Amino acid sequence: MKKARRVIVLGTGGTIAGRARAANDNIGYTAGEVGVGDLLQGIDAPAGITLLAEQVAQVDSKDMSFPIWQTLAQRCVHWLGEPDVAGVVITHGTDTLEETAFFLQSVLAPSKPVVLTCAMRPASALAPDGPQNVRDAIVVAATPGARGVVAVCAGTVHGAFDVRKVHTYRLDAFDSGDAGPLGHVEEGALRQLRDWPPVDPGAAASFERMSAATVWPRVEILSSHAEARGTLIDALLEERRRGAPEPVQGIVLAATGNGTLHHALEAAALRAQAEGVAVLRATRCSEGRILSRPDQVLRDAGGLTPVKARIALMLELLAGAATG
Repeated sequence: MKKARRVIVLGTGGTIAGRARAANDNIGYTAGEVGVGDLLQGIDAPAGITLLAEQVAQVDSKDMSFPIWQTLAQRCVHWLGEPDVAGVVITHGTDTLEETAFFLQSVLAPSKPVVLTCAMRPASALAPDGPQNVRDAIVVAATPGARGVVAVCAGTVHGAFDVRKVHTYRLDAFDSGDAGPLGHVEEGALRQLRDWPPVDPGAAASFERMSAATVWPRVEILSSHAEARGTLIDALLEERRRGAPEPVQGIVLAATGNGTLHHALEAAALRAQAEGVAVLRATRCSEGRILSRPDQVLRDAGGLTPVKARIALMLELLAGAATG
């Protein structure tokens, strides 16, 4: 007889836990009002799986914070370390789901699955999408051999490195760009298309630094566009020179095309880099990656979106502070 396994469901709030005054209102709701235990009511676990719910946070994900990420990562490590735990599911808001997924993959790179899921309609909707998404996420978390941080929405499984929100209200609001999804959940079974996110041996050190951090490096995102100027970068530099309590330590530039920048913005970015600010270029394009050139002076983020490049740069700066 096989021993029962557990899937842990960690709640953080979001639309999936939202309520509106009327059942036909899918946008005028308040996020993060329904507890994660209530979200599991009526959802049957796969055979041989028991569910355990834990509320980690209760926020609208647009207000996601580093302290919540810190706690969330620590709770994942705690539960994944239990031998009978098959995986972890995280209920999350859609707005910053891609950032949380990338952060967790960067500091955990777990050998068991961590599955983020969400909803585009609140729990009070006439036809909420949350229950099916949660059930699909549990299926993925319970799949033997699954690993890494993934997101499950509208029956599609996305890897943490590729997932991004691409639509404002559609139920299938997420995409994996030209990399494509990892798989699909079909009638309670996973059809896998690509391999799971890789296990990174360096993630353990990132987790330790992240857990010990009390102050996070400040990294701002600025966009290049027609008639872009360098005044915002210069203002950040002036603030830094004056000894601001939280001076900018890094800047991510959401660049056009293959990492190109308006000449005025590029000049200001070079000034910032000369003054010790870490500068990283990421592309505004929804697909593709920046192809590096040997003569580039400002580093690029490859295939990372600007928001994910920001997290990568923050963790890099955190590592530098630990070794410096």
